[in-house]
Amino acid sequence: MPYMMTLMSLLAADSIIKYQVEKGDFVGEKPVADGKIVVKRYHNRGAMMNIGDKNQYLIALLSLAFSAFVTGIFVATLGRKGKGILKTGLALILGGAYSNTYDRLRRKYVVDYFSVRLMKAENCKNRFFRKLIEKCSAIVFNLADFGIIIGAFLLVLGELGSRQD
Repeated sequence: MPYMMTLMSLLAADSIIKYQVEKGDFVGEKPVADGKIVVKRYHNRGAMMNIGDKNQYLIALLSLAFSAFVTGIFVATLGRKGKGILKTGLALILGGAYSNTYDRLRRKYVVDYFSVRLMKAENCKNRFFRKLIEKCSAIVFNLADFGIIIGAFLLVLGELGSRQD
């Protein structure tokens, strides 16, 4: 049950934030947390970093297929004793995947709404790192993306831990 709550909480929280971002007259960027996080609305018509934006139908189909596949693994894993890290990882992945898949199917784009800016590019002397900071600062995320990333990390940890047994 706690795994279903994790999945549903992530799905609900991300959906509520996306709704608020979409319904508001949200224009431009709003820095928060001393400028470390920038809130802005972005419509991602492809997959990660807008990859495949010219083939939205395929991206939506792949997203749906991936969600169904991981759901099968999650359901099969729920009945097994232990494996808490693995189940939590799968729940986070699915909460994020369901939210983004819903967007792709319903809106035809995923609503992303914040960027992370840990360092100002102009403060970096090295040209390579300055460009890297600029590119990373331009990436826009949503809560679902972080659920998928953290869930994937936990999935790997859970599997590595089970191999030690």
